[in-house]
Amino acid sequence: MKIATEHLLTQLKTDLDRQIKQTQELNSLSYEALNWRERTESWSVLECIEHLKRYNDFYIPEIRTKISTAVAKPNVHFKSGWLGNYFANAMLPKEKLNKMNTFKEMNPLNSHLDSVLLENFEQQLVSLHQLVEEAKHYDLSRIKTSVSISKLIKLRLGDTFRVVVNHQTRHFAQIDNVIKAMPQ
Repeated sequence: MKIATEHLLTQLKTDLDRQIKQTQELNSLSYEALNWRERTESWSVLECIEHLKRYNDFYIPEIRTKISTAVAKPNVHFKSGWLGNYFANAMLPKEKLNKMNTFKEMNPLNSHLDSVLLENFEQQLVSLHQLVEEAKHYDLSRIKTSVSISKLIKLRLGDTFRVVVNHQTRHFAQIDNVIKAMPQ
């Protein structure tokens, strides 16, 4: 995939703006609603957010470090790598949300969570938004970041942003399904 860098960054910021707004709207739910789950093995709203927070705990410092050590030299186009493009597209929600397994350390099932998590996650989203804004000064195809599953696998920065934001989009779709399934 080849895309104008400006277009990619604008799309990422638009998606992050929507995710910030969705996170803020979750504050209107009660503690019970935020922790409600449809089945014992499914995640609550807060468990979905905790899962995303755990990934951001890795990716935000990783992206920040790679940008801070890179030479500022933007490129008009971003060319996705085949693996990064695959991961980014795999994260997007399908019409019927396809189930994916997660790593044990990223699985928040039965964690004791409260609404402070929403504030922390919103701050992470703001940080990601700032990093996307800062990235306009760099070549998103040249900077490489490690992925959370292995420091040996590297993705292009543009693909890393796409994976992180698409992963969040996927779990916000899951959150919507949890909210829809709640008893009235």
